[in-house]
Amino acid sequence: MWAEGYVPAGSGGCWQTAAVAIPADRRQATLLRRGFALECTTLAWNVAGIVVLAIAAISARSVALAGFALDSLIEIGASIVVIWELSGSGEERQRRSLRLIGYAFAVLAVYLLVQSTVVLASGYHPRHSVPGIIWTAVTAVVMFALAAGKARTGRALGNPVLRTEGRVTLIDGILATAVLLGLVLNAALGWWWADPAAGYVLVFYAAREVREIFFTPG
Repeated sequence: MWAEGYVPAGSGGCWQTAAVAIPADRRQATLLRRGFALECTTLAWNVAGIVVLAIAAISARSVALAGFALDSLIEIGASIVVIWELSGSGEERQRRSLRLIGYAFAVLAVYLLVQSTVVLASGYHPRHSVPGIIWTAVTAVVMFALAAGKARTGRALGNPVLRTEGRVTLIDGILATAVLLGLVLNAALGWWWADPAAGYVLVFYAAREVREIFFTPG
């Protein structure tokens, strides 16, 4: 049976067009489902993360863990933006979605800058947090895996919003690693300043993404 719309005109070109159209549509649908799955997983993980991090932050009186909970909130917002964008189409919706993600990057950069400066200036020493260490370690692995999946799926779909939000997820993984390093160094060596110092590196990365979204032509 030929695909609907096929007219047997004795042309090899007609056969190829009909044969390729259906697999291309199926591949597009598969990629969209994968994009939704990646974003829903990110959303669910960060919702759980806010609860775990809030409990750990209160227990350890850790500014870093409380700040990481805010980062999870920003990631939730970015995931919702992408799910909204994948549900529709059009360049205007993509541009609006990219701007919203850009704002999330800007908020993240400001938060990291303020948090790192306040913690370093005050010399605040948090308590040790075993639950915080475990959660941030697992979160780093999960976020890096999700970021790689979003980058591949976004490229295959030709969707800049999914690719950009994948970089938000990558920053989330880097931040989880930085917080983890700070928690471990604080617990093992008493280096309380390690986490806020690492935060400045992420400020630069987030600021670069804001510049790319808002100030790079095309």
